[in-house]
Amino acid sequence: MEYLLDTANLEEIKKYQEIVKITGVTSNPTILKREGKIDLFAHLRKIRELIGNEKTLHVQVVSEDCEGMIQDAMTILEKVDSLVYIKIPTNEEGLKAMHQLKQKGVHITSTAIYTVAQGLMAMEAGADFIAPYYNRMENLNIDPLEVIESLSKMIEKYHYPTKILAASFKNMNQVNNAFMKGAQTATMGVDVIAAALSHPSIDKAVKDFNQDFKSVYGQDASLQNF
Repeated sequence: MEYLLDTANLEEIKKYQEIVKITGVTSNPTILKREGKIDLFAHLRKIRELIGNEKTLHVQVVSEDCEGMIQDAMTILEKVDSLVYIKIPTNEEGLKAMHQLKQKGVHITSTAIYTVAQGLMAMEAGADFIAPYYNRMENLNIDPLEVIESLSKMIEKYHYPTKILAASFKNMNQVNNAFMKGAQTATMGVDVIAAALSHPSIDKAVKDFNQDFKSVYGQDASLQNF
């Protein structure tokens, strides 16, 4: 069970990698847009500096045809580093690009997955990660749990090296459900993590324990005083 941060904000990455044991950072053009008109590759290199080489960094192509995707991928690898996982959409052009890039030894994250068929084809293309879009599937009346479970069973049955990198979450319950159905990894925005750790009941329990301690030892007491 691995957690990744779905953000390109440097301060968020600094903060939350100290809170959650993350194994990487994912991004896409929409996430990068939130950072404004940044020096793109310099910014991605800063993310790499923050997380180190032992964690995965996922960056998406923007071209829509196979040739363009391959060129995008090689540009990313040249201007960021050779360890980047290239995110490729799982459509006809994307699958063609995956096959060719895997022959070059490129790490691939197959993204925008809504169906079992897409996931299976990406696995056959050699994708290292497949990213089913949980909440977006729900919005389309597609059962994300059925999709994730089916892909997990096929990975286990046929010993694919591919990992399921579940994505597109609105709350931590969805993340937990994805893990329960076989996702090995999940990427989420920091808002999902923050909401999961800021429940009023948690805050109340902490305050109650504090107050009980101070009611016995005094309002200025702390464990350091003993």
